[in-house]
Amino acid sequence: MAHTMELVAKKIFKGVLVVELLGIFGAYFLFSKMNTSQDCRQTMSKKFPFILELYYKSDSVQLRMYGFRQQDQEKMVE
Repeated sequence: MAHTMELVAKKIFKGVLVVELLGIFGAYFLFSKMNTSQDCRQTMSKKFPFILELYYKSDSVQLRMYGFRQQDQEKMVE
């Protein structure tokens, strides 16, 4: 009984680890794409505005890189 519980716990741990790694790589890919493509940021503003807002906050507060929000707003006005 204890042996099967250990196997189940190991499988659950591996599953959680895989899901977390996929989440990390997915977040990195999305951030990288949004960081390099203004078109991607425009698409995000239409489909997922809350994600774009998180990107802008991390951009200005955590990384000390300013300007993407202003650039995007200027392009939307054009």
